[in-house]
Amino acid sequence: MSIAYKFAGLALVSLLSAGVSAADLEIKDPWVRGTVPAQKATGAFMQLNSKAGVTLVGAASPAANVVELHEMVMDNNVMKMRALPRLEVQAGKTLELKPGSYHVMLIDLKKPLSKGEVVPITLKVEGKDKKVENVELKADVRDLTAAAPMDHKHQH
Repeated sequence: MSIAYKFAGLALVSLLSAGVSAADLEIKDPWVRGTVPAQKATGAFMQLNSKAGVTLVGAASPAANVVELHEMVMDNNVMKMRALPRLEVQAGKTLELKPGSYHVMLIDLKKPLSKGEVVPITLKVEGKDKKVENVELKADVRDLTAAAPMDHKHQH
């Protein structure tokens, strides 16, 4: 085998191994809330884990013209939503993106999303080495009324 082939093989192996380990992000149960015909935005939700800790620095999807990391909070009994430039996934801790909290916002949807469809989403993940990698996932579209399990108390 020529040296050029050996070098190409080593380069390919190192490239593949870098792609698997560098992102250090495990994604569980990704889903998107379905929409009604005129609705132009919806949320994507999932659970994220990282062994070493990573930072989400962006997102994209062919389903929407704009995709942002968002946070929803209650402020003086008013629900407010804001875009976040970065979202930390702490080492060894699950970060849950769920309705009423952190989520990925799909804005200016290209078409309505119906239960049973699949939405491709790309998360932009920054590792401890400051290198940004894309992590691809496919999120199932759930019913418009879908919500995360209720584990909090309501106050009226």
